[in-house]
Amino acid sequence: MQMRWDPFRDFDRLAGEVFGAARTPALMPMDCLRSGEEFLVRFDMPGIEPDTLDVSAENNTLTVRGERRRHDPDDAAYLVSERPTGSYSRQLVLGDGVDVDAISAEYTDGVLTLHIPVAPQAKPRKIEIGRAEAGRKALTDQQGDQQADKHLVDA
Repeated sequence: MQMRWDPFRDFDRLAGEVFGAARTPALMPMDCLRSGEEFLVRFDMPGIEPDTLDVSAENNTLTVRGERRRHDPDDAAYLVSERPTGSYSRQLVLGDGVDVDAISAEYTDGVLTLHIPVAPQAKPRKIEIGRAEAGRKALTDQQGDQQADKHLVDA
């Protein structure tokens, strides 16, 4: 599995440090690990309501989207506003070694967890190794048959 590199993420972070809050929300932090016969991908998405989450896979690209909304009283006036709101999106390029049709997702305590199974064709297999003597004996027998055929033709 590959992760898509976002060249603007560091630029947004730097702009946020220099000029105050970044103009666009930061990408959702992610962990990806392999556990047995599946990949686990966990996204930190605190404050995102489950009905705004969308996970889709197309052409071996997995896309995760969510939105954090504000729910403020009508008469509220902010004194400090540091928690980003808006749409979040992240894409992962999946290799051919995963079973895209069997991906499952769960959202608990602000963490979206994706279970991505390893495809059957990508799982390790044991390869049987034949004995070399049997191959040599068959080759020797075949050579002997060819010499016998040669003698029959010469006669």
